[in-house]
Amino acid sequence: MSLDIKQTESPEKVISAVTEEHIIIRGGRPLEGSVTISGAKNAVLKMMAGALLVNDIVVLRNVPNLTDVNMMAEVIRYLGAKVEIANNEVTIDARNLTEFEAPYELVSQFRASFVVLGPLLARLGQAKVSLPGGCAIGERRIDLHERGLRQLGAEISIEHGYVNATASKLIGSRIYLDRPSNGATENIMLAAILAEGQTIIENAAQDPEIVNLAEFCNAIGGKVAGAGTYQIVIDGVRREDLHGAVVGTIPDRLEAGTFMLAVLATQGEITLEGVYPHHLYSLISKMADIGAEISILAPSIIKVTARHKARATDVTTQPYPAFPTDLQAPIMAVLVGASGTSIITETIYENRFMQVAELRRMGAEIALTGNSAAVIKGVERLTGAEVQSSDLRAAASLIIAGLAAEGVTEVGGLKHLDRGYENLEAKFRALGADIYRR
Repeated sequence: MSLDIKQTESPEKVISAVTEEHIIIRGGRPLEGSVTISGAKNAVLKMMAGALLVNDIVVLRNVPNLTDVNMMAEVIRYLGAKVEIANNEVTIDARNLTEFEAPYELVSQFRASFVVLGPLLARLGQAKVSLPGGCAIGERRIDLHERGLRQLGAEISIEHGYVNATASKLIGSRIYLDRPSNGATENIMLAAILAEGQTIIENAAQDPEIVNLAEFCNAIGGKVAGAGTYQIVIDGVRREDLHGAVVGTIPDRLEAGTFMLAVLATQGEITLEGVYPHHLYSLISKMADIGAEISILAPSIIKVTARHKARATDVTTQPYPAFPTDLQAPIMAVLVGASGTSIITETIYENRFMQVAELRRMGAEIALTGNSAAVIKGVERLTGAEVQSSDLRAAASLIIAGLAAEGVTEVGGLKHLDRGYENLEAKFRALGADIYRR
């Protein structure tokens, strides 16, 4: 379902609008055809936050129509900016930014909104952002955000569930991250754009979405180099040096990975268009191990052929460019039907096997070793069942399993799915799947 959220609707209404819906799948059909991949949610949300730096108009293109995008728009509107969403474009006018506080009722809806902390601090000299609260898949700490901003000269305090940050002037610094945190890299980068002097982020996150954010920063007049590597260098500029820009959003590598894995599960053949193969090398390598044939037909086109039952393999999640934690649940939906025994080791989040209980309802044989490893004995076939998704990628996992299963699968908890996939069931229908929402 495509959500068309009016500016006056609250995030609570956005969520309640989808809680009672289900996706119904009659499985067993190989996927065939072509699909165009949408823009990356994890890139566009951070660029929307970055637009708060600019005393001008910013346009973002190739923006997916997702609940999270609409929620970020609500956060930015609350801060005094104007936001228009139409035709997969977002236009943000932050010339009359009036607020420096992002309240709990908005930030608690989705964690990515916490990245407004850096740009608010840089532009206004102060920021008050609610702690983002709990997360189903595990703890997402803010210690690196806090330490990095302190090293730029900010005073940070945490009181009554809010992070309070103030700085009369930010000064560039050399900042080492204990782990390559995406959120901390993004918040520090956005704050450092307006810091005096040079900032160097060591052990920075290297994800493609970080590179897209750096491209955005440079398009609006910032000076960022090294994004996509271990070390990012930001030379601070004056606020008056920043200006409006039109910036494109990269393809969503996680959506692409979801479709690629669904082909493996259903033993079909599809072509993905509007995708960057170099963002997917870890998945492409693993799929080749499992038995898929991957052909890169053009710089933005991949063909995936999987005519035989998948083979077992072992998977370990690690920060990019290694195998992504966000595709751990989707690949599990493939391995439960593979020949042999597979082991998945999760090193990023401590509670990211929440799809296991639901896959077992469909006949999967999975044994967990604490919160860090799953031993999967492939079964001859899965059978349809009523299942409930607990988070975004678990929802994708259950849909892949349903596409491969014998009989009817009914997936609930679609508020999670609609946060990160645009028109997913319509795209699967176009590939021959018997799938609909009711």
